[in-house]
Amino acid sequence: MSLPLQGKVALVSGAGKNIGRTIALALAQDGASIVVNGRSDKAAVDGVVAEIVKAGGKAVAAMGDVSDPAVPPRLAEEAAKAFGGVDILVSNAGLRKQTPFLDMSFDEWRGIMSVALDGAFLLGKAVVPQMVKRGGGAFVAISGISTHVGTPNRCHVSASKSGLEGLMRALAVELAPHRITCNALAPGAIDTTRGASAGPRPVENRPIPLKRFGTVDEIAAMVRLLVGPQGTFITGQTIHVNGGEFLT
Repeated sequence: MSLPLQGKVALVSGAGKNIGRTIALALAQDGASIVVNGRSDKAAVDGVVAEIVKAGGKAVAAMGDVSDPAVPPRLAEEAAKAFGGVDILVSNAGLRKQTPFLDMSFDEWRGIMSVALDGAFLLGKAVVPQMVKRGGGAFVAISGISTHVGTPNRCHVSASKSGLEGLMRALAVELAPHRITCNALAPGAIDTTRGASAGPRPVENRPIPLKRFGTVDEIAAMVRLLVGPQGTFITGQTIHVNGGEFLT
C-alpha cells in the first residue's frame, strides 16, 4: 500500500525544532519529500534532514530568513531543483517574545510581524505558482491561540497570527479554482522547548479543561490530515488544537 503523500513535496519553514521539526518528520513518514527550512541554526536543520534520510525518506536543507523577500524565491528554486517543485507549504516560522505594549518598540513589532505574516505571504508568492503548475496543493499556516483569547504582552504575536488567519481565508477562495486548499492551524499550549523570553507557563495557570499541555505530535497529526488525501475538502478554516482552552 502506498503512503498517503508518496510523490508529494513539502516545504516546511521554521523546521529546525519543536512543532516545525515534528511536522517535517511526520510528512516524511507519510511519503513526502521535505524541504527543511530554518533561519540560522544549520546544525538543527541538518539534523532533521539526516533523521529523515536515515528513515528512508528524502529531504534537503534550505536555510534562510523567510521575512527577507529574496529568500522564499530561492527556497522555491532549491525545491524545484531537488524535487521538481512544491505541493505542500507549511508556514511555521515565527518568533515568540513577551513585551508590554507600552514598552514595545516599532522594530520589535515589525520583527515579529515580518517573520510570521510577511514570511507566509512571501513563501506563498514563491511556492503557489509551483502548486498551480502541479495541479493543486495545500497551504497551512501555523497560527496560535493568543489571537483568540487576548494574551497580555504579546500584541505583536496576536496581530501577526490574526493576519495569518485572514490570509488563509482569502487565499482559500482565491486559490480554490487551482485545487489548492488553505488553512490555519491554531495550537494552544504545546509542550515545546522555549526560550526564556517566551516566559513561564505552569499548566495550573492555564484554563485548559483537559488539564495538560498538548504535544507537538498532536499538532503534526492535524497537519497530516489537512495536507493529505482526507483533507481535500477542508479549506478556509482555522483549526483549533488547544485542549478546550478556547472554544469555537
